[in-house]
Amino acid sequence: MIYTITVNPSIDYVLQLKNLNTGEVNRTQNDVKLPGGKGINVSRIMKELKIDSTALGFVGGATGSMFLELLAQHNLKTAFTKVSEDTRINVKINAVDQKEETEINGAGPAITTDERQKFIDGLDGVGDGDIVVMAGSLCKNLDASFYLDIAKKIQAQGAEFIIDTTGQALLDTLPLHPLVVKPNHHELAELFDVEFKDQQEIITYARKLLEKGAKHVLISMAGDGALLVTKDKAYKANAPKGTVINSVGAGDSMIAGFAGTFMETKDPIESFHMGAACGSATAFSQDIAVKEKIDEVYKQINITEV
Repeated sequence: MIYTITVNPSIDYVLQLKNLNTGEVNRTQNDVKLPGGKGINVSRIMKELKIDSTALGFVGGATGSMFLELLAQHNLKTAFTKVSEDTRINVKINAVDQKEETEINGAGPAITTDERQKFIDGLDGVGDGDIVVMAGSLCKNLDASFYLDIAKKIQAQGAEFIIDTTGQALLDTLPLHPLVVKPNHHELAELFDVEFKDQQEIITYARKLLEKGAKHVLISMAGDGALLVTKDKAYKANAPKGTVINSVGAGDSMIAGFAGTFMETKDPIESFHMGAACGSATAFSQDIAVKEKIDEVYKQINITEV
């Protein structure tokens, strides 16, 4: 089983308008409310790939109830921990003529010590052969050690883990050998406080994450495609042709494609191919990509050793 952890899920209120004029009244062309969160996106792509997953996280309040109602429309298996404070709302503004996306993200609920422990106890059933995907920002009152504590627990129970976060929370888990980490090229540069001049420098610093313990490193590079870096080799996936409609969830979709395929095949190259297809297919979609779009994009992607 694959478990996805979205510590700080949200209702994503996505607004589309021609232009965003700050300080004025703006009227939308259309809008949609979606169940948001990086782990949620992973589970939704898994559903499209017909791979079982269970979505975990914290939800609370009236917005938490609405979040669960929105999520129920996608027929996902879930086991969320209820908390006393409200689930957050994130606003995503897509100004079409300006070709700009603006995001305003809520902080989310503060998690109590008892709520934290209840969540941790809920992981007792995770074990051999399972993969746990930890993705996204942390709620208030949860420090960077939260992901580390989860990684230690599920690893001791025989499971693998994937972490998709940044900064110290990522670095702290590397000695536990995550199956894959996925910073984008900007996040990778920030981790080491450098600026990249070319692709080879990106690969060099990706290998530093391997040296610190990661088993595989995925680097998303937007219009320049993506990289998979392993101990001995590096591979590149080209960026397929298409119009980027909504980049929210593209990185999560890449993780989903990689994790789901790796669980079935144990082949990192094929997993990278599917991950790249899922990521681009979502970028070319209004919402998370559907299977037909993933299959279409998969045929456009070539994996080459670099």
